[in-house]
Amino acid sequence: QVQLVESGGGLVQPGGSLRLSCAASVRIISIWRMNWSRQAPGKQRELLALITSGGNTNYADSVKGRFTISRDNAKNTVYLQMNSLKPEDTAVYYCNLDDYTNQYWGQGTQVTVSS
Repeated sequence: QVQLVESGGGLVQPGGSLRLSCAASVRIISIWRMNWSRQAPGKQRELLALITSGGNTNYADSVKGRFTISRDNAKNTVYLQMNSLKPEDTAVYYCNLDDYTNQYWGQGTQVTVSS
């Protein structure tokens, strides 16, 4: 049973930073892709960042240069460092594991950017 638990969300002022964590119940070292997505109220879920088993990364234009995805295979954890946060970054952030055959999702963590 694959379980993903996100943490690190909260309320932050515009321009601030947060680091989200996603702890997996399985070894992630060989997992094809680990992704971070978000969903704002009334909007579709948006893929923000991915990291492959080889360490390659890719980002949505909306977060490129501000967000950084990383993985610690020893801890089976994926991170999303978010800098220069904007009010439009307010959303529920989800981690997902894509092993090419199946996708698994966490429960999400709320990020609110507001003064």
